[in-house]
Amino acid sequence: MSLLSLFATAVAGYHPYAEDGGIYVAGIEKLLDPTLFRRYSEFVTEHLRFSIFAPAIALLVRASHCPLPWVLFGLYVAGIWATLYAGWMLAARVTATRTGQYAAVTLLACWLTLPIAGTSLMLMDPYLTARSFSTPLGLMALAGALDARAGRKRAWVLWPLALTLSALVHPLMAAYSLGAVLVMLGTGAGSAEVRRWSPWLLLGGALLAGGMLQWFSPAESAEYVQIALTRSYWFPTLWHWYELMGLAAPLFLLWRFSRTAADKTAVLARTGLILGGIALAVALLFAHPGFATHFVARLQPLRAFQIVYEIMILLLGAWLGERWLRGHAARWGALLVVLGAVMFLVQHETYPHSAHLEWPESQPANAWEQAFVWVREHTPKDALFALDADYVTNGHDEDAQCFRAISQRSSLPDRSKDGGEASITPSLTGAWIAGQQAQTGLETETDAERVKRLGPLGVTWVILEAGSRTGWTCPYRNATVKVCRLP
Repeated sequence: MSLLSLFATAVAGYHPYAEDGGIYVAGIEKLLDPTLFRRYSEFVTEHLRFSIFAPAIALLVRASHCPLPWVLFGLYVAGIWATLYAGWMLAARVTATRTGQYAAVTLLACWLTLPIAGTSLMLMDPYLTARSFSTPLGLMALAGALDARAGRKRAWVLWPLALTLSALVHPLMAAYSLGAVLVMLGTGAGSAEVRRWSPWLLLGGALLAGGMLQWFSPAESAEYVQIALTRSYWFPTLWHWYELMGLAAPLFLLWRFSRTAADKTAVLARTGLILGGIALAVALLFAHPGFATHFVARLQPLRAFQIVYEIMILLLGAWLGERWLRGHAARWGALLVVLGAVMFLVQHETYPHSAHLEWPESQPANAWEQAFVWVREHTPKDALFALDADYVTNGHDEDAQCFRAISQRSSLPDRSKDGGEASITPSLTGAWIAGQQAQTGLETETDAERVKRLGPLGVTWVILEAGSRTGWTCPYRNATVKVCRLP
């Protein structure tokens, strides 16, 4: 398992400050040093209210006296190991052959960074987040639920404990894991007649709950709706056809397994099939961009497909192991090389201007990261920065590296990641709108226009692309980006 974890780490890569990883890291940094992020700190601290993840890591850093970057990397690898081990626990309960179990976990290791349809999720991120631990805990909960169905001793300890720990780390993903457990237990209890109708009862209960949440949620402001509509992955009606195929394909495979596989495999396949069907029905009925309230959309019911994908991969891997791989070393080697190489190349193309493995405390290869590091080392802690509102998704070479986490400095809210924070915390709407208005078109404005927009907000520094025109003093520049001081 340890060797497979190292293989998975090498394939997935490691980008600790990219995407959501940067959001979590900034929160941990704020806990370790409360003097950081004095301005717009709510975009750093709001998500801390829902989880013990950041406080626990801050406590670990203090207790171990290890630098935060090394703690993050160690926990990242530990999260991969825990996910593969939890996958093996689940596979061992549905297939008795070692070949099937090994193949199931091997396929999971190869596909850890597989995108989950259009949900803006991967099975596991190439950086540390709360999902790094809610994912293995969810798999353990499913293994415990299978034990409970089989009447094994202590089965009623494993899944409640795993779900409790998952809820402490990531409440939303724990809720979807709870849904999977309820589906598994609900479809195995009572008489044959009850079991036959239980999926429809579960679907009816989910639709009733979704309808009540939608009905009783207050109408949202026009400003908040503007934020919600930037999250296109909330609304399946806005997805491309290939993203919708990412929902249909795993459900089809699970349907096939549920009809043709042995009993325990069929039970697990039906669990994923029913859970995915319920999530899809709720999303199609209640997650619409034109509704007056987007409460159900904000809960992102299609994130339950993370569990659907995990079940699909484990069952598909076990099937491959028992039907094709067997004892053929060449076939095992081909599986690892081909799938590993494909996913490695995908990850490399996702972060093309950054090192594939960004080792702790190493010098960054990314030009934007280099500028952010200079900011951390040469500007005061109370500095307030402005960047183009779309700098995270500018389509050039920024690779979604988060300014706050790397620079440890305050900044106006950006459109992408801070928009995500505001979308789940409506109280941040006003600050997010103001940040967008001040930073949109920042690269092409004149200095006078920049001062007019940024001066009233207290901005003291600006980061611009290297080709942007300005007469201000820019003490740092490279071929891609420059750091300039407002007069």
